[in-house]
Amino acid sequence: MLFRRWRVDPQEDAGGVTVFVAVCVLALIGIIGVAVDGGGKMRAIQRADHIAGEAARAGGQAIDPAEAIRGNAIVVDPQDAAAAAQAYLRSAGATGTVSVLGDGTTLSVLVTGSYDTTFLAALGIDSLPVTGHGKASLLHGVTAPEGS
Repeated sequence: MLFRRWRVDPQEDAGGVTVFVAVCVLALIGIIGVAVDGGGKMRAIQRADHIAGEAARAGGQAIDPAEAIRGNAIVVDPQDAAAAAQAYLRSAGATGTVSVLGDGTTLSVLVTGSYDTTFLAALGIDSLPVTGHGKASLLHGVTAPEGS
């Protein structure tokens, strides 16, 4: 019986593992990048929603005093509300749009911005768009159940 020894020439397998490791490392960096930058974008969206809500609340406090004092209605003075909401946006370092909806009892704020990526920048994605929404509704009076 003839036994043959299989010898592998070290030169034949040079670099095979290196390519596999390189591909796996790139995939792992991509997955980590999506997780880190995805989480960062979610935090940026939460911040934009918070700022939009606070700007709507600030604008919603700009009621029309003449109508409120007479007891006719509590409505937002559109110019004052927009100015108050925009002032809050500026103080928070954000940009957005403010609009009074319906019969003047609802104020809507849309905050726009972007999240600067960390890992995805290596793939050419430098930033991701972010928007936040906020709305404030004015209520007139207090309602209570009959017989209270």
